[in-house]
Amino acid sequence: MKKIQMVDLQSQYYKIKPDVDNAMLSVMQSAAFINGPEVKSFQQELETYLDVPHVIPCGNGTDALQIALMARDLKEGDEVITADFTFAATVEVIHLLKLNAVLVDVDYDTFTIDTEKLKAAITPKTKAIIPVHLFGQCAPMEEILKIAKTHNLYVIEDNAQAIGADYTFSDGSVKKSGTMGTIGTTSFFPSKNLGCYGDGGAIFSHDDHLAHKIRGIVNHGMYERYYHDEVGVNSRLDSLQATVLRKKLPLLDSYNEARRKAADFYDEALSGHPQILIPKRAENSTHVFHQYTLRILNGKRNALRDFLAEKEIPAMIYYPVALRKQKAYYQESNDADIKNTDQLLEEVISLPMHTELDDEQLKYISDAVLEFMNMES
Repeated sequence: MKKIQMVDLQSQYYKIKPDVDNAMLSVMQSAAFINGPEVKSFQQELETYLDVPHVIPCGNGTDALQIALMARDLKEGDEVITADFTFAATVEVIHLLKLNAVLVDVDYDTFTIDTEKLKAAITPKTKAIIPVHLFGQCAPMEEILKIAKTHNLYVIEDNAQAIGADYTFSDGSVKKSGTMGTIGTTSFFPSKNLGCYGDGGAIFSHDDHLAHKIRGIVNHGMYERYYHDEVGVNSRLDSLQATVLRKKLPLLDSYNEARRKAADFYDEALSGHPQILIPKRAENSTHVFHQYTLRILNGKRNALRDFLAEKEIPAMIYYPVALRKQKAYYQESNDADIKNTDQLLEEVISLPMHTELDDEQLKYISDAVLEFMNMES
């Protein structure tokens, strides 16, 4: 059996090695490292895949979130609502821009923002909502967009973990994750479903004026060279990363399907145990399984992680601490209002999930989880 990895990037690379190597060599020979033709081609191909008129590549997913907020001209002290149960980048950029993060609870089953708690958190200072499409499926965007329209709020989708997921609205229309709000953002960190071999990100928009502004912000606030119309940043996707992403984008749907098949195997093996809750697949969203995250109900989650480690099975806890209780972002809160987040912190564990898992590995992992759970029951 191959060594089990949380994400097996090497095996995935070997399957596309000739194409990727040749493409990267071509970039090296061209010396068009910044804003070269590969970046423009990738931008256009991603626009086609997402069915969105504007993709603006940038340096990483965190930059994408920051630039999206900068483009909305928010003022110091304005409030941005997001989920308490997510990676810190989402709240990090809110603080960097001297905005106020309002952290609310998530749905216990889908791990995405609780729309009732979202509505309750809106104040006259609220200007934006950042729903996070956590672990690979969309937040309840139809309800979120209705709330945003009622209160005249911007919606900035954090799509770092769910690129390629489809969301179906009640009228039957289908949109790709990241293309439904005012702005969408994503990350091309190597472990993502669409990952490069360094770092990268992108911003999506249907709004021509907004896209124009974002293109200036990512390039030092310039719309004409050496004329700086506003404060910007230096955040670019380089040509080497773009050429890798061009080779991977046509494979994204098959990559996501491979992850779903691995998730199906886990579901079948683990769903019958009374102390395990398998991931809930939302009714309105497909799931691309950036993570496969169980909930362990017997209070032995950490012991399970240690047991798996002894069997050379990696497992991760995403996330061990609520954002509102992190030292950098601490805020007073009523724990009764965020009880799902606090419960999930004690229960969640993510198993290996990637495109290269085979049945032998999946059975070994599942058997190990059940072995531990049956010992403890």
